[in-house]
Parts: sequence; C-alpha cells; structure tokens
Amino acid sequence: MIIKLNNVNKTYPGAVPLHVLKDINLEIERGELVSIMGASGSGKSTLLNILGILDNYDTGDYYLDNVLIKNLSENRAAELRNHMIGFVFQSFNLISYKNAVENVALPLFYQGVSRRKRNALAMEQLERMGLADRAHHLPGELSGGQKQRVAIARSLITKPSIILADEPTGALDSNTSKDVIEVFRQLNADGMTIIIVTHDPSVGEKTNRIIRITDGRIL
Repeated sequence: MIIKLNNVNKTYPGAVPLHVLKDINLEIERGELVSIMGASGSGKSTLLNILGILDNYDTGDYYLDNVLIKNLSENRAAELRNHMIGFVFQSFNLISYKNAVENVALPLFYQGVSRRKRNALAMEQLERMGLADRAHHLPGELSGGQKQRVAIARSLITKPSIILADEPTGALDSNTSKDVIEVFRQLNADGMTIIIVTHDPSVGEKTNRIIRITDGRIL
C-alpha cells in the first residue's frame, strides 16, 4: 500500500469555516493508475495537495509508503516531496527562458547534481518522451502537448514513487489529451503509480480505477 488515508478531514478557517474534506478513507496500491473525479469545488484539488504534502490536514492519518505524514518540518516535507513525488500541472509550470532540457533538469539542480550529469539524465527523459529533437527549444516554441511531455519528463527526473497529475489535459485539445494519457498509461505499464485529478470523463475512463468525490466525501 503506497497511500493510505484514515478519516482525514480538512477545514479552511474563515468567517464561515469551509469543511472541504470529510472523513476521507482511501487506499492506493503501488503500481495503480487511478483518477480522482469530481466537480469544481468538490475537494479533489485539496485532496491532491494533501497527497503531495503541499497542504496539511486537520484530523485523521495519512501514510505515504508507510511514513506518517503529519506535523512535518518544512525541510522534511520538502525532502519527501522531492524524492517520492513527481508533479504534473494543467498549466505545465515550465520556466519560459529555459529550454526543454534545462526545465527537465531543474529538480536535480535543487538536489545538488552536477550540471553535466543532470543534463544527461534530462536528455534520457526527453528521449523517452520522444522529444530529443526539441531539447534545446524554449517552451514558447513548443506545442501544448510537447510542453506537457516536457513537464512529465521533469516529474520523472528524480525517479519518484508516485506521479500526481492535476488536470494534466485541461489545457489541451482532445487529440493531444489522448496522447498525454497514453504517456501516463505507458509509464504505469512500466510500474509507476499515477494519480490523475480530472473532471474529464474521457480521461477517467482510461484509468484503472475512478475515485469519485462529491462535497468533500468519497462516494
């Protein structure tokens, strides 16, 4: 079991407190390809942020690969994120003035890997994504699908255990979406655990399990 949540609750304080996640129980096995589906405001992005150690929860327990994720120092949280989790976002989050290979290599820069080594590893990931010929192009010179594949390559560079993808096809047309989902399916076939947050049924049906969330509760 790579992810296990027991009765997890999350409330955002305010004049009217917002109870976003309500008694969430969730188990995800190593090597699964799952989607988390729900309408806007259902709590799916909050759940993803908790899984990615980007946000805290109030009550309950979250175990990531048998490590209890609770009250961690920012350094320990960052360490776990950097080694365990790769993130893919709807808006790609590429740095506009760095080329594809530099964008992919960036997480290794923060780990103190030498420039030569990180660029070599980044090239390997770009080749895996079929983008070797685009390695020295800036994001502005790439199509949406190419940008997302660069972002996926970047998410894989630290050899994470899990990929968390937040609406990864949200900015793409339907044909490009299919290509990107096929990339995720191939990575999953190679053993990667992948969790995709989406509101697109055509994306959900390509995953092996759909977790539906409504008003902060898993159905």
